[in-house]
Amino acid sequence: MSSDTETKTETKPAAKPAAKPAAKPAAKPTEKPVELPAFEKSISEKVTEKFGDKVEVEFVKEKRVGIKAKREDVHDVAEFIRDGLNYDHVESVTGVDYPQDKEIEVVYVIGSYSDESLAKQLLVLSTRAQREENPLPGKDATKLPSLRDIFYSVEFHEREVFEMFGVYFTGHPDNRRLLLPEDWADLPPLRKDFAIKGR
Repeated sequence: MSSDTETKTETKPAAKPAAKPAAKPAAKPTEKPVELPAFEKSISEKVTEKFGDKVEVEFVKEKRVGIKAKREDVHDVAEFIRDGLNYDHVESVTGVDYPQDKEIEVVYVIGSYSDESLAKQLLVLSTRAQREENPLPGKDATKLPSLRDIFYSVEFHEREVFEMFGVYFTGHPDNRRLLLPEDWADLPPLRKDFAIKGR
């Protein structure tokens, strides 16, 4: 008589691999401060030396310098840009609507034909005007001093910003609409709350 004997084999749980020691965090490379282009930096420094905290340097990069001035100082800053830095014309003017800040920014892009060292340089001068919720262009507080007596080339640009954003330029010799009809009775069309009717 034969008897089958069952042999039980016990299986042991697999041994867990030994935990690896935590890796040391990689040392962060030391970031070098961004080196500003020397010529453009010198332009921004001349403006800040002259006006101190009345201006703010927004950016300095190759062939571009951005300066922000308070509305009560923008005329003096523009005059210095012309007489002290040799920029001689405004290439373009535009507006930016900031309804959340209750302000409209006006941006002048200024260049030079007469100074060869500035031939490829642009200086961007910006300032802000109070934004009226229910604008009456020319009859409300959305006003800035005109730069027309400093840069002749702003004449039509400021008129366009007047009609498209409602910014009235005090001292401008011809604050009339440029593209819209004289009897335009809606919001200035480049403000963010302007809606085209019927769409």
